[in-house]
Amino acid sequence: MEIQNSILNKEIHEQPEVFERLIYADHTHIKALAKDIREKHIKYILIAARGTSDNAGRYAKYVLGAFNGLVVALAAPSLSSIYETIQNYEGALVLGISQSGKSPDIVGVLAEAQKQGALTACITNEPDSDMAQVSHHIIDIMAGAEKSVAATKTYTAQLTAIALLSAYLAQSDSMLEELKKVPLAANSIFRHEEEIAQLAERYRYMKHCVTIGRGFNYSTAFELALKLKETTYTIAEPYSSADFLHGPVAMVEDGFPVFVIAPTGKMIPLMDQMIATIHQLKGEVIAISDNELILSRAHSLLPLPIGLPEWLSPITAIIPGQLFVMNLAGTRGYPIDTPRSLSKVTETK
Repeated sequence: MEIQNSILNKEIHEQPEVFERLIYADHTHIKALAKDIREKHIKYILIAARGTSDNAGRYAKYVLGAFNGLVVALAAPSLSSIYETIQNYEGALVLGISQSGKSPDIVGVLAEAQKQGALTACITNEPDSDMAQVSHHIIDIMAGAEKSVAATKTYTAQLTAIALLSAYLAQSDSMLEELKKVPLAANSIFRHEEEIAQLAERYRYMKHCVTIGRGFNYSTAFELALKLKETTYTIAEPYSSADFLHGPVAMVEDGFPVFVIAPTGKMIPLMDQMIATIHQLKGEVIAISDNELILSRAHSLLPLPIGLPEWLSPITAIIPGQLFVMNLAGTRGYPIDTPRSLSKVTETK
């Protein structure tokens, strides 16, 4: 199948429209959840998710921590589904994030939380799903049917929903105004499609790499690594720049590919220092950035639009990665829409 005719290509290009629809929708349900969080004096948020949705949870840790002062943790669903341990959810919002809302282990976490009287909510593309049935609040990401196995528009829509929740929790009109910049910023990335396709050809024989982000884009490093693994079968390991320097940097040798996600923001000085270390070790830096300093020090570029604040950059920063992964899979002759061993909905216990 030609790359341009793939379902994955179509769904990647639908993202600006999905953002527009979600950002300008009636946010009654998000406002109601924000009100409940304030009035019930929620002490922390526990997120139950798997795969791509787990990466959205990593974004939530930073956004809801940075702007709303909330401690956010990722659940270990196996504690209840396999080890049959009952955890205490007193004072928590238990938030499920799932594209399909079907995985029994995620549903089980929310069901137990609701049974204990805890506040529950979900972010999903299926508002009538099993997960929604055990949620007091349902945030529909309205992404439309996603048919390609690799999640793209549902992931970025989940991030957008989390950003909207943070803005309403903070009661911040300025945050809501900043969100309105996202659709246009995302659309501008497609100007670089030809360059990204050529870059994929350059890395046709890449077998191993690392993806590095920090702060808000820690989630992007994990999501890019997941897409590389499931779609191109590349061994890709995600790290924060801090964790990478605490040991894994020993992997870097002459020509070793390092994907660095570094949009303009507070992390730039630290990311620049890490790039200097990679240069010393003769590694090869592929930068996803809008920052002139970072781009000037990279061997290969995946440029981002200028002007989006750092807290929203993960919504767009993954899109060049999605395009790169799709083109790399196509260049290698792999099935773009149906990677081996995978199905669209994975139900785990």
